[in-house]
Amino acid sequence: MMSKPIIYFLCTGNSCRSQMAEGFGHKHLDDQYEVHSAGIEAHGLNKKAVDIMAEAGVDITKQESSRIDDELLKRADFVITLCGDANDNCPMTPPNVTRMHWGFEDPARATGSEEEVHAIFADVRDAIEERIIRFKNEGR
Repeated sequence: MMSKPIIYFLCTGNSCRSQMAEGFGHKHLDDQYEVHSAGIEAHGLNKKAVDIMAEAGVDITKQESSRIDDELLKRADFVITLCGDANDNCPMTPPNVTRMHWGFEDPARATGSEEEVHAIFADVRDAIEERIIRFKNEGR
């Protein structure tokens, strides 16, 4: 059996955006891709990210916050950074890896009322899902 292409979503702390991307990756891409996420650091799962994904019907509670695995990075077909810090500080990827940058606002840095912060998390979540669906349809 042929192995599926690997998508590796990267962010700074692997707590929020990359976790959402991994969750939606499993929802929309599992039939075609092997999906992983990691961070330059591991900050643990962001509770608001877990909650906002649950509202979209995606359970990310079993996902782990982890640091970038160099072996997985070398084997990945697609490395997709979700924040400028990860894009700037991600280790070099081999020439066989297609590297993409999808920049999203960091909802963990949102300020304001609970409702305002919730709205920012929801906006980022929805934007990530839309981008993953576009990737599925276009392969990029």
